[in-house]
Amino acid sequence: MTPAPFGARLDDVVVRFGAQRRLTADGTAVKDEAGTALDGVTLDLRPGVITGVLGRNGAGKSTLLTLLAAFNRPTEGTVRVGAGDLLEDPWENPWVTANVQLVRESGDLMDDERVSETFKYYADLRPYWDADLAERLLDTFEVNPRKKPTALSRGKRSAVGATIGLAARAPLTILDEVYLGMDAPTRYAFYDEILADYAEHPRTILLSSHLVEEVERLFEDVVVLHRGKVLLAETAEEMQARGFSLTGPVAAVESLAGGRRELHRQRLGATVQVTLEGAPDGDTAAAARAAGVELGSLPLQDLFVRLTQPQQADGTSGAEVRR
Repeated sequence: MTPAPFGARLDDVVVRFGAQRRLTADGTAVKDEAGTALDGVTLDLRPGVITGVLGRNGAGKSTLLTLLAAFNRPTEGTVRVGAGDLLEDPWENPWVTANVQLVRESGDLMDDERVSETFKYYADLRPYWDADLAERLLDTFEVNPRKKPTALSRGKRSAVGATIGLAARAPLTILDEVYLGMDAPTRYAFYDEILADYAEHPRTILLSSHLVEEVERLFEDVVVLHRGKVLLAETAEEMQARGFSLTGPVAAVESLAGGRRELHRQRLGATVQVTLEGAPDGDTAAAARAAGVELGSLPLQDLFVRLTQPQQADGTSGAEVRR
């Protein structure tokens, strides 16, 4: 049986962490001010698609994902999760939490029990758990289920967490940096398994990763968080149309760039490459060919970096780019 994929909606969500006292290296007591992890986030997450959740460190990605899984509650605003029009507050809601699987970097494993015992625990919690898939994935990732997590390398622990995320087959599956520690062959095997099982058992998958270049082929939608706010939320195709590059002689490139917003510039001698906001029209493409200027598309990772880049010398910032 394949359940209906879950969607989610957040309205004006704010998450603040209270002030805390701590000791410095010299033993002095200091008080940290309250911090804001999410600041007025309003967001719709489409059901039945793979959504990439991107952002720099500290952007609020993990906080957002834990709200959906009812690990935390918002300080302000509302969070709703569910199937179709039946969206409910996930906090202390057994129906929602039984159908949402969050896997974090740690894997959330029982360190003092064998991996097989952890799987029995999740099998009791997740109504759509597939034991055969879990066994096959452990074999693919070369993990011994009789071992305890403490006896596994970081990469093997991550592989166990990835296995839980896929074998749970939850209507809302959330994978938060689960690849950490995996070597490249294991990561790519994991990505292939996501696509294969998603095709057979459609569900909503949220995937948070810093390895954007590796995982962008999986994304149908993209959410970019920046400093606790939603910078953009759109399809991957729409995001890729947000920028293009021009490479060639300085004068020709400057002429073609016109008044477009410049996201990045790189110069080597008489040649310059500029990254511009938006998509080129037919006239720009024809003029570029005539002027000997190379017109290129931007990989999702490059565009993400440009859009979230720190403050520039001219006072502009990637965070100012809006839909």
